Amino acid sequence: MDTTVKSRSKLSKTLNKVLPFKKSTKSFSNKGFCLQFPHDNKFKTRDTDTESHKSFGSFSKNLLEDPSLRNKAAMEAFVAKLFATISSLKAAYAELQAAQFPYNGEAVQCADQGVVDELKAISELKRNFVKKQIDSSPAHVTLLLAEMQEQQSLMKMYEITMNKMEREIKTKSFEVTRLTKQLVELDSTNKSMETQLNSSCCFPILDNVKLSDLTLTNFTDVLHYALRSLRSFVKLLVRDMINAHWDIDAAAKAIEPNVIFPKDSYKCFAIESYVTRVMFEGFNETDDINEDRFQWFNRFKKMKSTTTTIQLLKENPRSAIGKFTRAKYMRLVHPKMEASLYGNLSQRKTLNAWQFPETAFFCAFTEMSRRVWVLMCLVRSFDKEVSVFQVRKGCRFSEVYMENVTNEALNDVREARVAFTVVPGFKIGEAVVQSQVYVSPAG
Repeated sequence: MDTTVKSRSKLSKTLNKVLPFKKSTKSFSNKGFCLQFPHDNKFKTRDTDTESHKSFGSFSKNLLEDPSLRNKAAMEAFVAKLFATISSLKAAYAELQAAQFPYNGEAVQCADQGVVDELKAISELKRNFVKKQIDSSPAHVTLLLAEMQEQQSLMKMYEITMNKMEREIKTKSFEVTRLTKQLVELDSTNKSMETQLNSSCCFPILDNVKLSDLTLTNFTDVLHYALRSLRSFVKLLVRDMINAHWDIDAAAKAIEPNVIFPKDSYKCFAIESYVTRVMFEGFNETDDINEDRFQWFNRFKKMKSTTTTIQLLKENPRSAIGKFTRAKYMRLVHPKMEASLYGNLSQRKTLNAWQFPETAFFCAFTEMSRRVWVLMCLVRSFDKEVSVFQVRKGCRFSEVYMENVTNEALNDVREARVAFTVVPGFKIGEAVVQSQVYVSPAG
């Protein structure tokens, strides 16, 4: 009975050494590994079954008697164990690095001991190799254990990498949150500074100028002063249109049909042209022919330095600037437009009663109106004739009389055509202030 058990044990070891095994094509899990034996047709037929067992029994007997085959199997198992130990060393070292960033004293000591243990294991394998003590019995078990060890090391490496990436994601997330908050604060500061700059009623450039000293440069300074406020109002208007879910493309095409806008930002030029056209309409016309240039110049000096435009309008709503502001608002902001943007007609109703609302939109409009009024007062203070000119659509672009609002270089100036005027030009005596135009893109 003992002889039979011993014989079966030897045969079992021989089978495991001789038969090839494969790893399962399925992913490994905690349930272990699956050995797959080759399936060939010769093992499935009754006729060849007996012959195969005879052949295999003969080969098993040769394996037990052949030391070279045993040495080969032992060497393969030893090499597998060596590589598995090296993988464990890599995982231990990675764990040591992970414990240092951020630093964790207890984890560092534990990981350091793990590295030392793996180095000792490699040293032990080296000593066995030198002493030629590499016999791993049974070899197939050593191979399986080595593979299991290597898989565990890979899992540990993946876990360490995943934890590192999660920390980096969290750090980046905090950084993005911080930068977003900083961006919001900077944007708020910029808007506040822009509002302060555009709403600043103080205009110190012409404080000491006399009526007899007025020049073209004085005019262009005040013109740019007015246009800054006008463009600030256009930005506010476009923002409110977007918030009210307006189609900016449709709005631009309604103002300037059949015009191509290669960039979305260029569509604002169409809206700016509409605002400018309304605000500068009747620019050099006056209802009071009895007022001379001295009176207009005094108005200019008074209005350019005022700091309470709304209060001034409330105190005297039917003044010249009050009538100007009221008429321009009624002309620029259609009732349907006001209702669509703000949900009611309260601003228009307030103006109809010769009162002035204090909404952010109307305050921006009032500042723009005041600056255009200041420019108009200055124009009527000149002793030279001042006229306004618009460039017709399709006219050839002229660098003498026009300026391209996009600031893009024109491929062929001689062939460039004007799509529409954004800001009109001015002629003061014989001098010309360029108009600002949108040029049709080439092609």
